[in-house]
Amino acid sequence: MVATEVQAAATIAAGISIAGGLIGTGMAQSGIGASGMGIIAEKPEKFGQVLFFFVIPETLWIIGFVLGIILLLNIL
Repeated sequence: MVATEVQAAATIAAGISIAGGLIGTGMAQSGIGASGMGIIAEKPEKFGQVLFFFVIPETLWIIGFVLGIILLLNIL
């Protein structure tokens, strides 16, 4: 009975960590994307720099996903 409750709690924690990473990524990219389009509209040669800054928040969902896997597999 206790093992089932622990597994249920780990599943919920994994879902929260993955969802948190995805929500954080979306919030960060919304501001970066909007300002990035303004920069590209005025200076198209800055596309590479804007793309780099747009991709940086992708690490948030990767970290959330890895943490979720760690929680589900009871690695720690």
